[in-house]
Amino acid sequence: MTHTRIRPFNTRQTYPEQKLDNDLCQAVVAGNLVFLRGQIGQDLDSRESVGIGDVAAQAEQAMANVKLLLEEAGSELGDICKIVIYLTDPRYREAVYLVVGRWLKGVYPVSTGLVVSALARPEWLVEIDVTAVIPEERRR
Repeated sequence: MTHTRIRPFNTRQTYPEQKLDNDLCQAVVAGNLVFLRGQIGQDLDSRESVGIGDVAAQAEQAMANVKLLLEEAGSELGDICKIVIYLTDPRYREAVYLVVGRWLKGVYPVSTGLVVSALARPEWLVEIDVTAVIPEERRR
Protein backbone atom coordinates (compact mmCIF):
# COMPACT_ATOMS: atom_id res chain seq x y z
CA MET A 1 0.00 0.00 0.00
CA THR A 2 1.30 3.42 -0.92
CA HIS A 3 0.61 6.32 1.39
CA THR A 4 -0.02 9.79 0.02
CA ARG A 5 1.55 12.49 2.15
CA ILE A 6 -0.05 15.93 1.87
CA ARG A 7 1.77 19.17 2.61
CA PRO A 8 5.08 17.73 3.83
CA PHE A 9 7.26 20.03 5.94
CA ASN A 10 10.17 19.99 8.32
CA THR A 11 9.78 21.17 11.91
CA ARG A 12 12.69 23.57 11.39
CA GLN A 13 10.22 25.66 9.34
CA THR A 14 7.36 25.50 11.82
CA TYR A 15 9.36 25.84 15.01
CA PRO A 16 12.51 27.81 14.03
CA GLU A 17 13.14 28.76 17.67
CA GLN A 18 13.51 25.08 18.59
CA LYS A 19 16.31 22.74 17.54
CA LEU A 20 14.00 20.26 15.82
CA ASP A 21 14.54 18.43 12.53
CA ASN A 22 11.50 16.20 11.97
CA ASP A 23 10.00 15.45 8.55
CA LEU A 24 6.20 15.51 8.95
CA CYS A 25 3.13 16.29 6.86
CA GLN A 26 -0.32 17.74 7.44
CA ALA A 27 -2.22 14.66 6.22
CA VAL A 28 -1.63 11.04 5.25
CA VAL A 29 -3.98 9.06 3.03
CA ALA A 30 -3.54 5.30 3.53
CA GLY A 31 -5.99 3.41 1.35
CA ASN A 32 -9.33 4.99 2.21
CA LEU A 33 -8.20 6.28 5.62
CA VAL A 34 -7.26 9.93 6.14
CA PHE A 35 -5.20 10.95 9.15
CA LEU A 36 -4.78 14.66 9.82
CA ARG A 37 -2.10 16.27 11.91
CA GLY A 38 -3.62 18.05 14.89
CA GLN A 39 -4.87 21.40 13.59
CA ILE A 40 -4.53 24.62 15.53
CA GLY A 41 -5.12 28.32 15.01
CA GLN A 42 -2.44 28.62 12.35
CA ASP A 43 -2.66 29.57 8.69
CA LEU A 44 -1.45 26.52 6.73
CA ASP A 45 0.30 28.60 4.07
CA SER A 46 1.92 31.41 6.05
CA ARG A 47 2.40 29.41 9.29
CA GLU A 48 1.21 32.53 11.17
CA SER A 49 -0.80 32.02 14.35
CA VAL A 50 -4.42 33.17 14.07
CA GLY A 51 -6.73 34.34 16.85
CA ILE A 52 -4.12 34.81 19.55
CA GLY A 53 -6.01 34.97 22.86
CA ASP A 54 -9.33 34.00 21.20
CA VAL A 55 -10.06 30.27 21.50
CA ALA A 56 -13.16 30.45 19.25
CA ALA A 57 -11.15 32.11 16.47
CA GLN A 58 -8.46 29.44 16.84
CA ALA A 59 -11.10 26.70 16.63
CA GLU A 60 -12.53 28.35 13.48
CA GLN A 61 -9.09 28.35 11.85
CA ALA A 62 -8.43 24.77 12.93
CA MET A 63 -11.73 23.59 11.43
CA ALA A 64 -11.11 25.56 8.22
CA ASN A 65 -7.74 23.76 8.03
CA VAL A 66 -9.45 20.41 8.62
CA LYS A 67 -11.89 21.06 5.77
CA LEU A 68 -9.14 22.18 3.39
CA LEU A 69 -6.86 19.23 4.19
CA LEU A 70 -9.67 16.71 3.86
CA GLU A 71 -10.53 18.15 0.45
CA GLU A 72 -6.88 18.00 -0.62
CA ALA A 73 -6.96 14.32 0.45
CA GLY A 74 -10.07 13.61 -1.64
CA SER A 75 -12.30 13.56 1.43
CA GLU A 76 -14.79 15.88 3.10
CA LEU A 77 -16.12 16.81 6.53
CA GLY A 78 -18.89 14.21 6.23
CA ASP A 79 -16.25 11.46 6.10
CA ILE A 80 -14.94 12.23 9.61
CA CYS A 81 -15.21 9.24 11.93
CA LYS A 82 -13.26 10.46 14.96
CA ILE A 83 -12.32 13.84 16.34
CA VAL A 84 -10.10 14.53 19.34
CA ILE A 85 -10.13 18.03 20.82
CA TYR A 86 -7.30 19.19 23.07
CA LEU A 87 -7.95 22.26 25.23
CA THR A 88 -5.49 24.07 27.49
CA ASP A 89 -8.31 25.16 29.83
CA PRO A 90 -11.63 23.37 30.54
CA ARG A 91 -13.41 26.74 30.44
CA TYR A 92 -12.76 26.83 26.66
CA ARG A 93 -14.96 23.78 26.07
CA GLU A 94 -18.22 25.58 25.33
CA ALA A 95 -16.71 28.11 22.90
CA VAL A 96 -14.75 25.44 21.02
CA TYR A 97 -17.53 22.85 20.88
CA LEU A 98 -19.97 25.46 19.54
CA VAL A 99 -17.58 26.13 16.64
CA VAL A 100 -16.86 22.44 16.00
CA GLY A 101 -20.56 21.58 16.27
CA ARG A 102 -21.42 24.12 13.59
CA TRP A 103 -18.78 22.70 11.21
CA LEU A 104 -19.83 19.08 11.85
CA LYS A 105 -23.62 19.47 12.01
CA GLY A 106 -25.16 16.17 10.88
CA VAL A 107 -21.82 14.29 10.73
CA TYR A 108 -22.05 12.43 14.10
CA PRO A 109 -18.39 11.45 14.61
CA VAL A 110 -17.13 9.87 17.81
CA SER A 111 -15.41 12.51 19.91
CA THR A 112 -12.86 12.65 22.68
CA GLY A 113 -12.07 15.83 24.59
CA LEU A 114 -8.92 16.29 26.63
CA VAL A 115 -7.54 19.09 28.77
CA VAL A 116 -3.76 19.35 28.54
CA SER A 117 -1.31 21.61 30.32
CA ALA A 118 -0.01 23.15 27.07
CA LEU A 119 0.28 22.75 23.31
CA ALA A 120 3.43 23.14 21.17
CA ARG A 121 3.29 26.95 21.32
CA PRO A 122 2.08 29.01 24.27
CA GLU A 123 -0.39 31.03 22.14
CA TRP A 124 -2.21 27.90 20.94
CA LEU A 125 -5.28 27.14 23.07
CA VAL A 126 -6.97 24.34 21.11
CA GLU A 127 -5.84 21.53 18.82
CA ILE A 128 -8.17 19.36 16.75
CA ASP A 129 -7.16 15.90 15.55
CA VAL A 130 -9.28 14.13 12.91
CA THR A 131 -9.51 10.70 11.29
CA ALA A 132 -11.76 10.18 8.26
CA VAL A 133 -12.70 7.32 5.94
CA ILE A 134 -13.29 8.01 2.26
CA PRO A 135 -16.23 5.94 0.93
CA GLU A 136 -15.23 3.41 -1.76
CA GLU A 137 -17.28 5.16 -4.45
CA ARG A 138 -15.24 8.36 -4.01
CA ARG A 139 -11.75 6.87 -3.69
CA ARG A 140 -9.21 8.16 -6.19
